[in-house]
Amino acid sequence: MSRRAESKYLWSSLPGPSMEHLPSFPADFRLILASQSPRRHSLLRDMGVPFTVVPSDAEEVTTGGTAVALAERNALAKVCGAFLPDDLQAGVFVLGTDTLVTLDGVVMGKPASEAEAARMMASLSGRTHQVVSAVALVRTGHSRPRLRADEVRVASTTTEVTFLPLEAAQLAAYLASGEWRGKAGAYAVQGLAALFVSEVRGEYSNVVGLPLCLLAGLFRELGFDLLRRQWLPGARVT
Repeated sequence: MSRRAESKYLWSSLPGPSMEHLPSFPADFRLILASQSPRRHSLLRDMGVPFTVVPSDAEEVTTGGTAVALAERNALAKVCGAFLPDDLQAGVFVLGTDTLVTLDGVVMGKPASEAEAARMMASLSGRTHQVVSAVALVRTGHSRPRLRADEVRVASTTTEVTFLPLEAAQLAAYLASGEWRGKAGAYAVQGLAALFVSEVRGEYSNVVGLPLCLLAGLFRELGFDLLRRQWLPGARVT
C-alpha cells in the first residue's frame, strides 16, 4: 500500500473568535503536521493555522542521549517519516515535534501502566522538572519535493515546571481519571494535572506539546510570518 493510501487527512482551518480581525492565510500556504496529538492540533487551531494531519512511521526513542538530543532526533524522524501525498507540491511546510519530560537527567516516556504512572507522578511531587520540546520544520522545494534530513530546521526549548506536594488521595484520584494515558511524564498541564502545578518558568505551550514562540521563529526563517499571515519578501514559490 502506498504512503498516500495509508494517509488520513484532517483539515482544521476554522479560526477562533479572536482571529476575526486578522487576514486570512494566503491560498498558497500549506502545512502538513506529522502528529496525531490532539493537544498540538488544538494549539494550531486556536492560532487559526490551517493544517493537514498525516501519520509518520517514526519510532520515538527515550534512551541513548540527553532530553534535548532525543527530542530533536524524534522530531526530525517524524518529519522524515511522514506519509506525504504522492503529488506533494513545492512550497509546502512539513512539521514534526516531540515533547519529553525529564527529572534529574532521566527522561520520562509515556507510562505503560497505572503503576508506572503512579511512580512518575510520585517522583514529580513537590519538585521542579523540565519539559523539553523539539520542533522540526521543512519547506519543500521545486527540484526535489521529497524530504532530506539536512534540509530540515530543528530547534528545541526547555520549560521548568514545579509541582505541589501530592497527597495520596490526590494521586489516587488523578490515576483513576485515566488522564495519564499516552502522556509523557504521565500528565497534561492543560488537564487535571494543572491542579498540581504551582509554577511554570518558560513557554507554557511547550509544556502542552508545541512551543508556539519557537515555531513562529522557524516559520520566519523559512519565509512566513504566522502572526501577520503573510509571506516574507522573496519567500513565495512562483
